[in-house]
Amino acid sequence: MLDKTILVVLIIMVFHLNDGLCQQKDNGLNISKMIQPLSKDGIFRDKDYFNWGSSIIKTADNKYHLFYSRWPRKYGFYSWLTHSEIAHAIADHPEGPYHYVETVLQGRGSDSWDAITAHNPKIKYFDGKYYLYYIGTHADEKGLSQEELIETAKVGYSHKNWTTLRNNQRTGTAVANSIDGPWKRLDAPIVEPDGPITTLTVNPAIAKGPEGDYFLIVKGDKPNETRFIRNQAMATSKNPVGPFKIEPKPVIDNLDTEDVSMWYSESDSQFYAIFHAHTFIGLICSGDGLNWAKASNYKITAKKILMSNGTYMEPDRMERPFIFIENGSPKVLSLAIKKGNDTYTVFIPLSKESGL
Repeated sequence: MLDKTILVVLIIMVFHLNDGLCQQKDNGLNISKMIQPLSKDGIFRDKDYFNWGSSIIKTADNKYHLFYSRWPRKYGFYSWLTHSEIAHAIADHPEGPYHYVETVLQGRGSDSWDAITAHNPKIKYFDGKYYLYYIGTHADEKGLSQEELIETAKVGYSHKNWTTLRNNQRTGTAVANSIDGPWKRLDAPIVEPDGPITTLTVNPAIAKGPEGDYFLIVKGDKPNETRFIRNQAMATSKNPVGPFKIEPKPVIDNLDTEDVSMWYSESDSQFYAIFHAHTFIGLICSGDGLNWAKASNYKITAKKILMSNGTYMEPDRMERPFIFIENGSPKVLSLAIKKGNDTYTVFIPLSKESGL
């Protein structure tokens, strides 16, 4: 028989994302039914770099701008923590093909909070300015040489430097008047661990609410937990550069999730957030940005992608989901893919007609 305390905890965990706050208000959004086959033009690969994750924005000239993470293949996949940079690519269509233009942010060295890397971007346009949200890390006071960083990358999780670099990750932003920069970075992170998350603040997702407030989801470690589980927390601010205050109620704390992307839908007055939970891509929603629940159509897809030739891509890892919204409708589902020692980003078309 279950101990009463354990039973209460289990009940809370089960119902945290089943409280019915938005199931009746999200208009039955069904991204799963909107998914169209992936074409070869929708696969963005680089022979010299691991491509990972994406964030897309459209400009007035009808060009689609992709901001994404990349790091050198020659140092191995784990060099995401030691050598990641944020690059910019452009396409004529949101599903691609995309073409690399420039690298916009790298670790800026010295004793800055983002001395070593720039990683996991989200590009936004708020009130006449572009905001590039990202994460970075540093190596405490002593710093690390390039040789030490390469060694850390090649060894991976078990290297003595890994935990320090992992735990020092924070979320910050850079601001520009043009999509082409120049980008001015803030001198400090915009949010620190608190409340439902500890250790680090990573993988930002941000949306502007109907009253002009800014809602920022970040991931951190789950407090008082011996297992390796991360929570998603909500932080709020009146300003897109903060300071952001973490709210006491988590967005997700009943399963290990990563890589949230978020948007606000004016048509049904709902916030939506897409995430990955290792075996599937999920969708949650909220009417106020603070209280979140499973969307009516919660599970978007398992780790399987239909190709235009009728075959299926079955990745080892399928992460960093991002929904590009145009004229209020989801147009593209972007995902980071890892298969063997190869990684790339895919852009899956979404059809509004089939999702209602």
